[in-house]
Amino acid sequence: MSAPHTSSNATHPHSPDALGFDPEALRARYRAERDRRVRPDGNAQYQGAGGEFGYYTEDPYADPEFTREPLHDQVEAVIVGGGFGGLLAAARLRQAGVESIRVIDKGGDFGGTWYWNRYPGIHCDIESYIYLPLLEEVGYVPQWRYAPGEEIRQHAQAIARHFDLYDNACFQTQATELRWDDAESEWTVSTDRGDRIRARYVIVSTGTLSQAKLPGIPGIETFKGHTFHTSRWDYAYTGGDANGGLHGLDDKRVALIGTGATAIQVVPHLGQDAKHLFVFQRTPSSVDVRDNRPTDPDWARSLKPGWQRDRTENFLKVVTGIRTDEDLVNDAWTSSARLQEKLIPTNAYEDVPAEERERAYELADFQKMNEIRARVDAIVEDPSTAEKLKPWYRYMCKRPTFSDNYLQTFNRPNVTLVDTADTHGVERITENAVVVGGAQYEVDCVIFATGFEVGISGILSGQLPVYGRQGVHLFEAWSQGPKTLHGFYTHGFPNLFQLGPLQNAASVNFVHILDEQATHVAEVVAQARKRRARYVEPSPETQDAWLDTLRKNAPDLHMFQAECTPGFYNNEGMPRERNEAYADGPVAFHELLRRWRQDGGMDEVLVEAERA
Repeated sequence: MSAPHTSSNATHPHSPDALGFDPEALRARYRAERDRRVRPDGNAQYQGAGGEFGYYTEDPYADPEFTREPLHDQVEAVIVGGGFGGLLAAARLRQAGVESIRVIDKGGDFGGTWYWNRYPGIHCDIESYIYLPLLEEVGYVPQWRYAPGEEIRQHAQAIARHFDLYDNACFQTQATELRWDDAESEWTVSTDRGDRIRARYVIVSTGTLSQAKLPGIPGIETFKGHTFHTSRWDYAYTGGDANGGLHGLDDKRVALIGTGATAIQVVPHLGQDAKHLFVFQRTPSSVDVRDNRPTDPDWARSLKPGWQRDRTENFLKVVTGIRTDEDLVNDAWTSSARLQEKLIPTNAYEDVPAEERERAYELADFQKMNEIRARVDAIVEDPSTAEKLKPWYRYMCKRPTFSDNYLQTFNRPNVTLVDTADTHGVERITENAVVVGGAQYEVDCVIFATGFEVGISGILSGQLPVYGRQGVHLFEAWSQGPKTLHGFYTHGFPNLFQLGPLQNAASVNFVHILDEQATHVAEVVAQARKRRARYVEPSPETQDAWLDTLRKNAPDLHMFQAECTPGFYNNEGMPRERNEAYADGPVAFHELLRRWRQDGGMDEVLVEAERA
């Protein structure tokens, strides 16, 4: 019998006709748009906010006249960093029985990111019920589904009060050196206020995105008008507050440089209040629906003990592709979980052949980004402006953003979008104008929404030098790259712990990650105290084994990132070859830590006095 006849008109399920779009045409468009924006100088196109630009990072909220006598005392634990990582470390240590804790922070209060960033419209893009930590411990339910910055900052302070962290805290103080004393088996923490604090344990949680960066635009120092960075919003100049009402801009022409996550929140307020707003954009963000709303009081009253942990863990499972009976959060993050595989490694799809997995991922990505671009067309009235606002790249090439009023702002007659892709950014700045493509845009004020230097804070940047056994600098020990166990501790640097995304696993809700890390560190410290261990330190062998574990199964994201438009995630179009994230994802990593603690892992790092 002859084979059944197949009509030449039959449609393949992955054909352009069946899909409603042409995958090959989209790949070509993405590549062309990427090439328009790639710069040979990569990250060198930016400059730090130091030296002659140091005023960009001054603290507008702290007491400029603050002074105190240097401290020369001893505590059991010093925590460097007063953001959520430091607060969680302190809280979990308190719960583990550690009484003598000192938090050191450059800012004038607790809050970290939320202390420094108070720009108009600031909100968190992760649901507040899972982002704000320790809600049940403090006895608080957020007022909004996506909390405003001020509510988050006040919650950070509430945590500090609840766990009695204020009395021993050192604010407006920057740690300048950590040095291990072999004879005393303790650290000496030095600061810019002359402190020399001795501590048995040191935990560093200074964040990875805390140092503002500026574009290296020629002439930036010649501008005669007013300038500031969004992380140090100047309300003395603009008027108003984080809710808007920027009456000081009524007669001002304002330039905003940058269109990332911060700009998405700032633009609507600037557009409403400035005489004229010029938004200078190199790459548009993807902007999805936000749909924020007040917390339902009946829902809040219905919550049972343990609700936050259940909800937080459910979110982490859903966004990393693990099957659950229910999506408790059910928002834009969880609905796009399949697309986050290229940012957050996971083992949830390992049962699907690699080629099939990649094809399904790419098609879902194309469909999502088509929806994002269609939303631009539906909202923005001017076709030319709408075209410039469409993101032509894969979904996780840049952090997704969410807003119900950003795109609408470009329908205002006093708002102008200036696309800088073909000139690879703003060309130059004069005494009174921003120049792009030879055109001069005269302005009274330039606001930089240009983000933060990657890893510039704390230990990884070298701003906080660390000297371990026999005075060895950490960077000397890491001359061939970082070596840790689980990302937290390093041989030769006893009783020193780091929190952050180093040789472990991360997620879009990074506060949850920090809580798991802080809990782990606190349990290790509790066991060290219980066993009267002299110190906590991994052996070289356990470090090598962990690094081998990471590298054997490391996710290969280089090809994906190389095709992305330049940005933070792919090192400005120059993705790093090596990926040392835990390939099975955060859920598996957290379970690995629990098993390690339960199954004798402590023996690998707790050094007893007689063995020292």
